[in-house]
Amino acid sequence: MSQATDLFIIGGGINGTGIARDAAGRGLSVRLAEQGDLAGATSSASTKLFHGGLRYLEFLELRLVRESLREREVLLRAMPHISWPMRFVLPLDPKMRFAGRTPVSRILSVLMPWGRGYRPNLVIRAGLFLYDNLGAREILPGTSTLDLRQAPEGAPLQDRLTRAYEYSDAWVDDARLVVLNARDAAARGADIIVGSRVTEARREGDGWLVRLSDGRDFRAKVLVNAAGPWVGRVIHDVAHLPSTEGVRLVRGSHIVTRRLFDHPKAYFLQGQDGRIIFAIPYERDFTLIGTTDVDHDGPPDRAVCTPEEVDYLCRFVSGYFKKPVTADDVVWTYSGVRPLYDDGSSSATAATRDYVLSLDDKGAPCLHVFGGKITTYRRLAEAAMAKLAPHLPGAGAAWTAGAHLPGGDFPVDGAEGLAQALRRDHPFLTPDWAMRLVRAYGTEAAQVLGGARTAADLGRDFGATLTESELRWMIRNEWARDAKGVLWRRSKLGLRMTPEQVAAIEDYMARERVAA
Repeated sequence: MSQATDLFIIGGGINGTGIARDAAGRGLSVRLAEQGDLAGATSSASTKLFHGGLRYLEFLELRLVRESLREREVLLRAMPHISWPMRFVLPLDPKMRFAGRTPVSRILSVLMPWGRGYRPNLVIRAGLFLYDNLGAREILPGTSTLDLRQAPEGAPLQDRLTRAYEYSDAWVDDARLVVLNARDAAARGADIIVGSRVTEARREGDGWLVRLSDGRDFRAKVLVNAAGPWVGRVIHDVAHLPSTEGVRLVRGSHIVTRRLFDHPKAYFLQGQDGRIIFAIPYERDFTLIGTTDVDHDGPPDRAVCTPEEVDYLCRFVSGYFKKPVTADDVVWTYSGVRPLYDDGSSSATAATRDYVLSLDDKGAPCLHVFGGKITTYRRLAEAAMAKLAPHLPGAGAAWTAGAHLPGGDFPVDGAEGLAQALRRDHPFLTPDWAMRLVRAYGTEAAQVLGGARTAADLGRDFGATLTESELRWMIRNEWARDAKGVLWRRSKLGLRMTPEQVAAIEDYMARERVAA
C-alpha cells in the first residue's frame, strides 16, 4: 500500500478534476479515481456554456448569478482555445404567455394582475441590465437591441418576431475542460486513475482506507466525494456514512440538427411553460438545441433523450423558426443527469443550480459535493479547499484565478492567428483542420502534429482529419480508452464518422491497450 496522500477524490467530472488541480497546485498530494472515463457522465452532457444564468434571476438566485458572471471572463482568459465569447439573441414575442411559477412571476401577478402569465419586455430588459452589471465585465459587450426585420439574425425566425435583445455569454467545450483540468493536476503531481471504481472507503485511525475495483488499496487524510450523480451512493453504499442529505437527479437532454442558420450567434427562446431553450451554432455544420429539465429515475448512466423529449425540443424551436424542426432533422442526441442538492423544490426547473459543500468531520474528514454549474467549477474548488483548510495545514494559497489551462497561453482573440501560424509550419493543413486543432489543443497543437511536413507523416488517417498522431496523443496524454471517449468527448468527430471508421478506431485502440 502506498503512502497516504493528502486528498483522495472520487469522481473524474469537472468538480473532481477542478478540486484535484487546485489542491495539487497548493502543494498537496492528490489521488483521483474515476470509475469510467473522464467527463463520462454529467460533465460532457451540458449545454456547453459559461453563462451567468439569466433564467436564474427569476428565482432570485442573485449570489449564484453574480459569481457566475464574474467567473466568465476569468475562465475565458484561462482557456481561449476551448472557450470563447458568444452573442445570444432573445426574440421578444408580445403574445408569449407562460405558465411558470417563479418568485418574480408571483410578484408580477400581484403588481400587474391584468398581465398575469406574461413576462413583460420591461422586466426582461431589467433582468438584462442586472446581467450586464452584476459581474465585472471587461471582455464581453453589453446588451443591445435588434430590429429583426433588418438584421440577419431575424432571417430564420417567423415574421411575427420583429424585435430582440442581444446579450453576451460564452461557449465552452465541457469535456475538454475536464480533461485539461486533469492534465494540469497531473502535471502538478496528482495521480489520476481512470477506469477503476471505488468499491469501499472507510475510516481507519486518523485517515481513510480506499479500495478500488482493480484490487488496489490507498490511504488518504481527507476523502472528497465528487461523484456527481453517484454522490448519494458513495455516501451510503461506499463510505457507509449516516446522512439525511439528498440529491435530486434531473435529466437534461439535447438534440443536434443540421445547421438551422448561417450566423455565429445563438438564440435564447422563451417557452409557454416558463422554460427557456437555447439554439446554438455547433461544430460548424450543426445546431445544438436544449435543454430539458425532467426528474430522472433509474441509474444515472442510463440517461437517454427520450422520444418525448425530442418532440418537446422540436416543437419548442419550431414555434420560433420559419422552417419547422422535426425528429427527422435530428442527427444526434445526448442526455445527462444533474446531481442537484435536494432543496425540496416543487419542480425540476425550480431546483437550485447552486453547489452545496457538506463536510463530515466526525473522524477523518469527508467532503461531499452536491450540484454545481460548470461555470462556477473553479470557485467551487476554491470553496472546497477553504472548507478543508483546517484539516490541511500545509496547503498553499488560492492560485487558479490567473492560471492558464494547458494550451491556453494565448490571448482571448488569438485563435485565428494561432491557426495561421500552424498552417505556415504545416502547409498541408486546411483552414478548418488547423482551426479544429487550435480549438482542441491551443498552443499544444504543434506538439500533437510533431514535426510533420506532410499529412502522411501523421500516420494512419481515420477520417474527418483524425490521424494516428492525434489519436496517440489522446491515449498517452488524455487518458482516452475507447472510440466513444475520443469521438464524443475529447472531440465531436463522431458527427462526421462512418460506422466502419469508428470500428477501425476501436480496433486500433484495443491493440494499443494490449501493447501497453
